[in-house]
Amino acid sequence: VAAILTIEPGAEAAVAAALGSAADAVAVDSVDSAVAALNQLKRDDAGRAGILVGGGERYGSTGWPSLPAYATYAVDLVQAPEQVRPALRLLLERVAVVAGLDEARSLVAIEATVTAVTRDGDLLGAAFAQGGSSHVPSFLEIQAAVDEAKEHLVATTHRSERLRFSLTQATAAEQESQDRVDGALVRLHESDARLSAVAEQLGQLGSAARSAAAEADRLRTAIAAAVHRYDEAQSTLDELQGRLVAAQEAPEVGEPDTAARDQCAAELIVTREAETEARLAVRTGEERARALHGRADQLERAAHDERVAREQARQLAARAEREAKVARAVLRACDVVASRLDRSLQLATAARAAADHGRTVLEAELLDVRASSRGIAGELEQLTDSVHRDEVARTEQRLRIEQIEARAMEEFGVDLDALIAEYGPDQLVPPLPLAPGEEESDPPRESVPFVRAEQEKQLKGAERNLAILGKVNPLALEEFSATEERHQFLTEQLEDLKKTKRDLYEIVREVDLRVEQVFTEAYRDVAREFVDVFARLFPGGEGQLVLTDPSDMLATGVDIEARPPGKKIKRLSLLSGGERSLTAVAFLIALFKARPSPFYVLDEVEAALDDTNLGRLLDIYEELRENSQLIIITHQKRTMEVADALYGVSMRGDGVSAVISQRLREAESA
Repeated sequence: VAAILTIEPGAEAAVAAALGSAADAVAVDSVDSAVAALNQLKRDDAGRAGILVGGGERYGSTGWPSLPAYATYAVDLVQAPEQVRPALRLLLERVAVVAGLDEARSLVAIEATVTAVTRDGDLLGAAFAQGGSSHVPSFLEIQAAVDEAKEHLVATTHRSERLRFSLTQATAAEQESQDRVDGALVRLHESDARLSAVAEQLGQLGSAARSAAAEADRLRTAIAAAVHRYDEAQSTLDELQGRLVAAQEAPEVGEPDTAARDQCAAELIVTREAETEARLAVRTGEERARALHGRADQLERAAHDERVAREQARQLAARAEREAKVARAVLRACDVVASRLDRSLQLATAARAAADHGRTVLEAELLDVRASSRGIAGELEQLTDSVHRDEVARTEQRLRIEQIEARAMEEFGVDLDALIAEYGPDQLVPPLPLAPGEEESDPPRESVPFVRAEQEKQLKGAERNLAILGKVNPLALEEFSATEERHQFLTEQLEDLKKTKRDLYEIVREVDLRVEQVFTEAYRDVAREFVDVFARLFPGGEGQLVLTDPSDMLATGVDIEARPPGKKIKRLSLLSGGERSLTAVAFLIALFKARPSPFYVLDEVEAALDDTNLGRLLDIYEELRENSQLIIITHQKRTMEVADALYGVSMRGDGVSAVISQRLREAESA
């Protein structure tokens, strides 16, 4: 309702106080719409709500007294849609707006039927007053403040999100710029390192070039000297060849001088050697000159590449410096943006906290109003439920009466009037019929007046007995005969089972007696043999078998007490491994002797025995072999020596197992 009203400035608090909780109501156009809305709230269990019903002129508005000049009716200060204006006139009926409490008191004194409301929101009537501090805002002011706070909160939230997004982008740009700066610095350091390496290499190459130039000069000098010597040798060779030709053409005048010839031959040899050396020196100089030219070209190319690399490094350093400056500028801008964002977020947080506080206060007031409304609604619902229950009870009673009438007519053919006349509460109740076996009392029972409680009690007892009896079964005799035959058959079967049970118990008793007798005889024989065998395997020791429960031979256990020579212990767990093994062998041998068998299979029973105990065990083997056949699996050589036949399993070269047998008695006789 408050959202569709237009109130003159300054009268908001007065109108809000006059409207009260109706300012928070919902406006509809008709009573039917209001009823439909209430039914919907009930069906959905959605709580309660106030509804202002609009429509045509259904409310009388005549008879309002005239007001003094300092007072104005509140309805004249409010502009509302025509559909809700009649209802609004009813809500603000005889409510006048004045400036203060003094005017309100004067107005109420003049017109007791008028309710005065000050512009601060204080309400004064002839029998009611409401008001207080003016610092508390009115509902309309609170609603406007809440709406404004919500809008401001939404705008602040959006601005905060935009600023947060901008901050994220700025942070990402700052990080990217920092990464570029770091990369540029790394590249700059690398370029400096490369420049240092190139400078060092250039120094080395310069030294090598200077050495090569000096070597080239030396080689040029050597080549020139070699060419000069070659020319001299060539001229000497030409002179000598001319002299040789002249000598050959000259006529023989006698025996030639061999000394001169030898001297010429020696000079020729020296000249040829000088020529050869000169040619070698020339070739060597040419090769070294070509090598130096190639080295010089390579050094020139390396120097050119290094100059190009230095220029690129200088350009990269300048670019990195420019990017670093840009990154520092972006970083400073990001710091400014972040500080501004922080201030904006602080302001937005403060505004949001204030709006939340105001909303909390309003919600608390709204909860109080709704709680009071729910209390009143609960009382109304209780009254409505009680009325409904009474109506339902009356309807159910009327239906039961109609059902009783219909049942009496259908089952007994008696209408309601005859039923009341003959069996009504004013008639005497005849006595109940005698039960089977019951005799007539003296004096005989007479009719008694109708008492509803007693008759209802008798009715319940009769209905219970009837339910116990159940319906009449025409096949009861046949079912009784069949059940009797079945009972007789089961009785005979039960007797057979009991007899069988007695026979089984007798068989079990006989078996127990036989088992006890056989076990007792076997235990005595084994215990006697165990004492003898243990004494032979442990000379000087003592061993015996002991029953755990001699009174019950069927459930008793058998313990072995063994005391080797020189020891006081009797428990097997305290013996060594070899002693326990030999004690177990003694028990087996005692069983074999007490109850002999045609043959025995022994699998490495002497594996843990030493030579002395093994010899004693072999003596017992000799005694057992007189009446039984022994199959012994062993790795002991002494055990194999006492055997009659040996069977060995060996693997052949092709990986297939083969069985080898040998009869020792036949081998010894052969």
